[in-house]
Amino acid sequence: MRRPLSLQARLGISLGLLLTLLWIAAASITGVMLRKEINEVFDSALQETAQRLLPLAVTDIVDREDDGTTQRLGALSEHDEYFSYVVRDPDGRILLQSHAAKPAVFPAYDGAGFRQTESYRIYNDDALKGSIRISVAEPLSHRATALREIALALGLPLLLVIPIALLTIMLAVRAVLAPLRRFRARLAARSGRDLSDVPANDLPPDIAPVAATLNGVLAKLKAAFEAERSFASHAAHELRTPLAGAIAQAQRLRGETSDPAAAARAADIEATLKRLTRLSERLMQLARAEGGRLRVDAPRDLRPAARIVTEDTARGAAPGRLALNLPPQPVLSDLDPDAFGILLRNLIENALRHGAQDGRIDVTLSPGGTLTVANDGPVVPPETLSRLTARFERGGAGNEGSGLGLAIVAAIAERLGSKLILRSPATGRDTGFEVELNLPAEPTGTAAHASV
Repeated sequence: MRRPLSLQARLGISLGLLLTLLWIAAASITGVMLRKEINEVFDSALQETAQRLLPLAVTDIVDREDDGTTQRLGALSEHDEYFSYVVRDPDGRILLQSHAAKPAVFPAYDGAGFRQTESYRIYNDDALKGSIRISVAEPLSHRATALREIALALGLPLLLVIPIALLTIMLAVRAVLAPLRRFRARLAARSGRDLSDVPANDLPPDIAPVAATLNGVLAKLKAAFEAERSFASHAAHELRTPLAGAIAQAQRLRGETSDPAAAARAADIEATLKRLTRLSERLMQLARAEGGRLRVDAPRDLRPAARIVTEDTARGAAPGRLALNLPPQPVLSDLDPDAFGILLRNLIENALRHGAQDGRIDVTLSPGGTLTVANDGPVVPPETLSRLTARFERGGAGNEGSGLGLAIVAAIAERLGSKLILRSPATGRDTGFEVELNLPAEPTGTAAHASV
């Protein structure tokens, strides 16, 4: 399928063709007018020549002693002779002629004025009551040659001017459309979650309504997404209290009943309610990741937040299972510490949940802000790896969890403009799973090791 031309190409080609056609039309009209003017000039020269030669011929013929003889004038030097003439008497006898004149060219005299044959333009005139008649002839090829040379002199510069004009038109169109290209670049640079208005103050009045309509659509989409996120966040928040109460009631029921079957059912209810609580927490985190503030005004060190989250998460894991690797110098970043905590907590909990029970989990924050979380466990197939960042996607049908951990991390990474990399097996291993994310930070120093 043929690719449609861009607006710039269409305008440039259209204006170029239109200008070329106008030039051709103007040149054609000029050529017609020029041809008419040149013919008038040549006719005037032809008539002037006859009127100047006729008195001289009369004087020469009257003063002759031998009446009725033909006299041919000799050429003084070699030159191009465009006019030739003959002087005749009423009987058609040639009394005088130019040296290059061909009598056969001149038709019989039929009165004063212009005549034209297939090859010559002729002017006739007479004197002494028609007793002496002159005919001056000019080859039509002479006029055609002169017109052709003038046309070439006018047309050849156009062959140079037209390409320059077309290039100028293309540059002018490109300059005029520069605001539109900037608008397109600003729009293309937006992430899928950035629905704020695209600046369009420099657009021409003809294009500005299109930008205004697009910004209106973005505003409606933003409002719809904000409503969706707000609903999810508020719903999850409102569920926390009743879920906590329901969990407490289930725990109380387990403690008060002596029936093993009832206690088992109460335990199942408690486990289900705890999963709902974790899901509500993940939904609030997802709403924060998609719509909350992720950047702060002043850079802060990410190491304290990494220690707090790792230590807090390690309380529910086997001793020494988590290994935190931090550089000795601060890792300064404008990433909000709360957002960093949400991100890191989800990565560690995901590694704990899906990794081998006795395998070590390495959490590494490099001086340049690269965060890596790797665990031991079975290798994740590539087709599964590619869809793990989708919402409610789990590594396997039997895996526990909400399926939102990596989706939350991916949402934060997208808003930060960072690339989230998933690897399985982990780097330097034959097994395991690894997540790498480049955070906005100032690269300095080298890494040190600390076990939790």
